Amino acid sequence: MTPFTRLTAVAAPLDIANLDTDKLIPARFLRKLRSADAGYDPWLFYDMRFDGEGRERPEFILNQPQYRNAQILVADLNFGCGSSREGAVYALMDYGFRAVIAASFGDIHYANEIQNGMLPVTLPQQTCKALRDQLRARPGAELSIDLESQIVTDTLSKTHRFDIDAVYKERLLRGLDEVAMVLQHLPEIEAFEKRHHEAHRWLT
Repeated sequence: MTPFTRLTAVAAPLDIANLDTDKLIPARFLRKLRSADAGYDPWLFYDMRFDGEGRERPEFILNQPQYRNAQILVADLNFGCGSSREGAVYALMDYGFRAVIAASFGDIHYANEIQNGMLPVTLPQQTCKALRDQLRARPGAELSIDLESQIVTDTLSKTHRFDIDAVYKERLLRGLDEVAMVLQHLPEIEAFEKRHHEAHRWLT
């Protein structure tokens, strides 16, 4: 997966707490085939982005021209709660998001973002609100996220430090999922298997 080091990009404010994964991508679209040529981005926030006739709802933030190319989403409490569907992360990534800033995350969704190379940033609720206020005041404004120093820089050049588990940080900086982390130790694993086989030939 693509390493995450630093990102400066347009950010979109989303004033919705307890946003569950069914709102991120409704379950009925998970039957669609996801491939390199056809991602899940058309169905991200589908029931919020579109009306019953499939027309864009102009009031929804991602349908507004200044936010269409956002790569950072600034949310509220409990982002990605509900079911554990990994498709919710696929939809965010296929749309173009690389990071979500929120006051808290659903535990499984948080892990799914890490596993797929997205950065979930947890900041205090009041800080998240202040960031969203800044973004609404300056549509199309950018935020910067530096994972190495664990700093978010807002539109006023004020910095906000965030915490992240050291193992998660290493995986994102190096672009490694769980399987890739294990495969780094493949020579040691193979050497152990060889020794084990020679010491216990009776097993085979």
